Amino acid sequence: MSTDAQAAPTIAITGATGHVGRQVARLLSESGIPARLIVRNPARAPQLPGMTTAQASFGDRQASRAALEGIRTLFMVSADEAPDRIEQHEAFINAAADAGVEHIVYTSFFGAAPDATFTLARDHFTTEEMLRASGLKHTLLRDNLYQDVLIDFAGPEGIIRGPADDGKAGFVAREDVARVAAKILAEPMPHAGFTYELTGPESLTLAEAAAIISEATGKPTSFVDETVEEAYASRARYKAPDWQLDAWVSTYTAIACGELDKVTNDVELLTGRRPLSLRELLSGTGAA
Repeated sequence: MSTDAQAAPTIAITGATGHVGRQVARLLSESGIPARLIVRNPARAPQLPGMTTAQASFGDRQASRAALEGIRTLFMVSADEAPDRIEQHEAFINAAADAGVEHIVYTSFFGAAPDATFTLARDHFTTEEMLRASGLKHTLLRDNLYQDVLIDFAGPEGIIRGPADDGKAGFVAREDVARVAAKILAEPMPHAGFTYELTGPESLTLAEAAAIISEATGKPTSFVDETVEEAYASRARYKAPDWQLDAWVSTYTAIACGELDKVTNDVELLTGRRPLSLRELLSGTGAA
């Protein structure tokens, strides 16, 4: 583990090589709050004032426990999509408890439930239940779908394809999720036991999102509403395992059935600033 002249950090961040975790680390660093970055590859960790690193993966309980020694508050970004993600989460939560972590802030998913249409939201619900059963203080951030990935959905051809019909989602910017997490980590106690639903300022259909992408980026983008059968067929070329295909397709069917169609004020309540709209995110004209 790297060291510096500052006091040992009591906050740890996972996922610091990813989008949200990296932004949370940057925000804490800018606020002068030290933290330990728990990463699989320290060479990829962001180099930021006040940040130290420790190497561990979620599924390695022994390494995770060692990495979390002395930590009181943990920002747990959910593990990468995998068939054993629940087992990885369980091992990591147990390691945190063994190490004496007091409070876990977890990135869950909007509408997490055992029967959620989006299959991966069921994993998040199971993880939430583990946290409730762990005896640790916890705060759940239920993020809606990220605005940032909509361009990825469109791909190089500029077409978003999926069985979403005219359903809507309260897409949220990763930046806003990171701002919420950083605020909570800086003063976690008032948020113990709370679940926050993080959304953008508006709920959009994918056709509306495509039109905004076209306007903001100048790249023509459209939405094609597939049937469920067409969605599986159009993704078959990736030769992905069945669980992953189900996750990809159910992203859209969750939108179609209205499970993600909600707008909350939780981002503004927690940060004092309204969340970015998709147009603001893409054009760089938002308050952030």
